[in-house]
Amino acid sequence: MKLCRYEYQSNHYYGEWTEEGLKPFKGDLFSGREATGETHDHADVTLLAPVEPEKIIGIGANYVGDKKDLPDTQPEIPVFFYKPASSLVGSGAEVRIPEGVDEIKFESELAVVIGKRTKNIEENEVLDSILGYTVGNDVTAPQFFHEAGHWTVGKSFDTFTPLGPAIQTDLDPLNVYVKAFVNGDEKQNSKSDLMIVSLKRMVSYLSKVMTLEPGDVILTGSPLGAEFVKKGDKVECTIDEIGTLENTFTK
Repeated sequence: MKLCRYEYQSNHYYGEWTEEGLKPFKGDLFSGREATGETHDHADVTLLAPVEPEKIIGIGANYVGDKKDLPDTQPEIPVFFYKPASSLVGSGAEVRIPEGVDEIKFESELAVVIGKRTKNIEENEVLDSILGYTVGNDVTAPQFFHEAGHWTVGKSFDTFTPLGPAIQTDLDPLNVYVKAFVNGDEKQNSKSDLMIVSLKRMVSYLSKVMTLEPGDVILTGSPLGAEFVKKGDKVECTIDEIGTLENTFTK
C-alpha cells in the first residue's frame, strides 16, 4: 500500500495512493486508516510531505561503492544528526538556496517512517516498528561543516528536507536501488545493501538513545555520487517501488 498526505480544495488529508486517485482516510496514518469512500483525482491534489514528524534523524557517511568495501563489523555507534521539522517540504516544492550559501548538494536517500512508539528494541524487532518507507533528499550546505564544526547547521535550513512522494508499506528495504537525477542525468544509483550501518542496527541503536514516535523519520544515508547543484536545477530522487521525489532549486 502507498500512503500519502495531500491538499485538496484547501484541506489536508491522509490517504491511499491508487491509480484511480487518492482515497482519503477519516483520521491520520496511525489511527486505523478508515477510508471515507471518496476518491480525489490526481490532477486536483497537491502532494505534501507524507508525514509531519516530531524528529528527523539522519545517518551520515553510510554507503560504500562496492560490497567488497563493506567493513567486517558494523560501527558500534552510527554517525547521526538532526534536521528540524521546519526543513520539511514535499515533492514538487521548491528548495531555496539561502543567501550567503556558496555550494549546496543533493543527497538521495531511503527514509524510514516509524509506525509506533518505539523504545529499547533489538534488531530483530525493528521491522515491527516501521510503518513504511519513503524517499528523502538530505539537502546539505557543506561549507557550514567547517565553519561550525558540526553537521546540523549545514542541513537545517528551511526546505532542506524534501520527502515523498508517498510511503510504501510493502517493501524489502535491503533490496531497492536509491537513484538521483539532475536535469535528467543520472548521478546516483546504488543498492541499499551497500549501507555500512544496517537499517536494523541504526533503528535499534536510536531507540536506545531516544523514544521514537509515530511519524518520526530516519534518513538512512546517501549513496556515492551526490553533487553540487545550482539555481534552476531539477533534482529527482527515485526509488522505483516508492516513486520519484522531484524538486527544483531556487535562490
